[in-house]
Parts: sequence; C-alpha cells; structure tokens
Amino acid sequence: MSNQSIGLSDRLYQYLIANSVREPEILTLLREETLQHPLVNMQVSPEQGQLMGLLVQLIGAKKCLEVGVFTGYSALVVALNLPDDGRLIACDVSDEFTSIARRYWHEAGVDRKISLHIAPALETLDRLLANGESDTFDFAFIDADKNNYAAYYDRCFQLVRQGGLILVDNVLWYGRVADAAMDGDPRTQAIKKINQQIYHDDRVQISLIPIGDGLTIARKK
Repeated sequence: MSNQSIGLSDRLYQYLIANSVREPEILTLLREETLQHPLVNMQVSPEQGQLMGLLVQLIGAKKCLEVGVFTGYSALVVALNLPDDGRLIACDVSDEFTSIARRYWHEAGVDRKISLHIAPALETLDRLLANGESDTFDFAFIDADKNNYAAYYDRCFQLVRQGGLILVDNVLWYGRVADAAMDGDPRTQAIKKINQQIYHDDRVQISLIPIGDGLTIARKK
C-alpha cells in the first residue's frame, strides 16, 4: 500500500485530492486514525480506494475477496460499494490491526457484509477452492506479504469468474522495481516476478496504473 500516489509533487497531489476524491466521512475518519499508525504506508490512498469502489460498482460485484486487510480502509471501500446482499471475504493474520477495521466496519453498518478470516491467506483461499467456490468471485484485491504474491494471484485467478477483476497492489514498489540496486531485495524480486507473470498471462487483460504505489488491474477473459 501507499497512502498517496507516487511520482506526484505535494502541490499536484493536493490538487488531485481536492478535485477528484469524494471520500465519505467514515473513510476519512479511518484514514486519519491510520495516519497515526507506525505502519501508515500500508494504508491505501484515498484516490486508489475511490477507484476500487468505482470498479466494484462498474462490474456489478456482489462477491469479493481481499488478501491483506490492515486497518480495513480498502475493505470498507469495497463493502460500501456492494449491494445489500453483497459479501466480502477478508483475509489477514493480525487481530491487532483488524480490530481497528472491525470497529469502523461496524460504525459504517457494513460489518454484516464482511467475513474476516484471521489465518494465513493461502489457507483461506485453498479452503474456498476445496469448498467448490472456483469461478464464483467477482472481484479480488491482493495487498499482503509480497513473497506470496504469485501464489495469491494463482488462487485468486481460480476463484474469480470470467469477466471478474483481480487487483494487485504495490506493483511499482516505491520505484524499486526499476532500481538495479534493489535487485538483491527479496520483496522487490517478488514484485518484479508477479509483474512479469501477469504481463505474460494471456488469460487476462491488464492495465498497470501509477496510482498509490502502483496498481495492476487484471480482467479474467
């Protein structure tokens, strides 16, 4: 995650926010609380959140998946844009971080739409596959530990229906993916690997956009 889009001057970024982001008050409150967190850079930016909400509505999503929750901003965005009978399965390993998320989900009145699974995400994803939920999800968002990105993408591809979307966060990785000096860094290598994997995956249509810390949108053909 990144709490603002990379590559923009502060002046231009503030203009972008002032002229494009329509952030509900509950999201603003959650974002402002998260700004005090020592891991604030794990927070998605408001402009990225707004894009995610728009995509959820554009495809008429009702069944969604999130890998990596943190304090719950992206999950809250998705849930707010789901219909009343919509469902989001959210995967994380931290009770501490997601306790903030649960508080805001409840306050926003969307907690009934969100099923939080505190366990290694691969376990949850494999359980969904074993339960026959392949090709049933409309939308998936991957934003968790980078070394497992390739495995998360593989599971999400199986779970998402034809025409559904898989969003992969941090694909520009603060610019490190284009810095040869970072080639020895395992997380940078993991991001470069998934970028190449998706680029060469002809089962999806893709667009990598420089919003937040880089977001790839993959549509399953």
